[in-house]
Amino acid sequence: MNLLSQPAEGAGGVLADAVAGSVVSHALGQALLALAAQQGWMVSAKDAADGRYLYVNASMADFLGRPAEQVLGHHDAELIDAALASLLRTADQTALAQGSALASDHKFDWQGERREWSVLRSVSQAAGRRVLCSVWQDLSTQRQREVQLKAAIEQLEQQQKANVALRREFGDQGLRDQATGLSTRAHFDDQMRREVDLSTREHREFALVYMELDPLTDKARAFGERAMERIHESMGRLLRGNTRAMDASCRIDDRRFAVLLSGVGLATAHSRMEGLRRQCATQIIALDGQEVGFTVSMGVASYPHTAHSQEDVIAACEAALTAARRRGGNSVALASIRFG
Repeated sequence: MNLLSQPAEGAGGVLADAVAGSVVSHALGQALLALAAQQGWMVSAKDAADGRYLYVNASMADFLGRPAEQVLGHHDAELIDAALASLLRTADQTALAQGSALASDHKFDWQGERREWSVLRSVSQAAGRRVLCSVWQDLSTQRQREVQLKAAIEQLEQQQKANVALRREFGDQGLRDQATGLSTRAHFDDQMRREVDLSTREHREFALVYMELDPLTDKARAFGERAMERIHESMGRLLRGNTRAMDASCRIDDRRFAVLLSGVGLATAHSRMEGLRRQCATQIIALDGQEVGFTVSMGVASYPHTAHSQEDVIAACEAALTAARRRGGNSVALASIRFG
């Protein structure tokens, strides 16, 4: 086969008459041409002296928008935009100056869209002339896939976060009273058992408080369930605001609440609950333009000062709450300290 006039087999390219077959076999290689055709790579060979094309494959000819025969013998400035031609000429000169294979990336607008290529330039000496061979790999599709993959991964991560939040929410629903945001009775009892065990092992104290809503005023009762819902919301906010992360609070039923104060003695618990009682008494709930208030009675017991077991501290707390109610409500009563 005469490589001076025939297309390179499997490459879809056309050779310039001035280039001998040995130039092609040495600079490009038939294996490279076949691979380039298979992969859709753009391949070209330029005269290093003037930058004129000596060889282009079908993909490069398509890129330049001309038949291969009309590309050969021309340089980039005659085929493409002057600014782009200048950019490519600079890259070519850099590769020629280096004298060895040089890989670089090119990003520019082409035919109305942003495109990206990875370009490998190599300089060869053949038939008494220097030849600059270039292989272009279009990265646009790859980059698009990477962007799509990144978006899919981000979407998956967001979905996983949403699932975790949903599981946490459902988990909290099993531990939290929906009306007040406080612990459920079962969760509160578990926390109290752990607190008793911890206090017994480490010889520390804790306080238990039972509180009960005092009888509502006639105005509050007139609003029925609406008033109770708003009172429960207020109690939830007040109890959460007056307890620490290590403490626990729960709604026992529609009228009663409990608070566990970790590492707190009777006197400190009384002081804190007295402050909470005053906050309850000064809370104003607005319903249909009217103000509704409420008060609470509280009973405070401590471990181990007023009781030496979980059952005893609960009983002492109940007795103290009963004493507070007997005083007429809106008060805090302390359980009796046991001696001996």
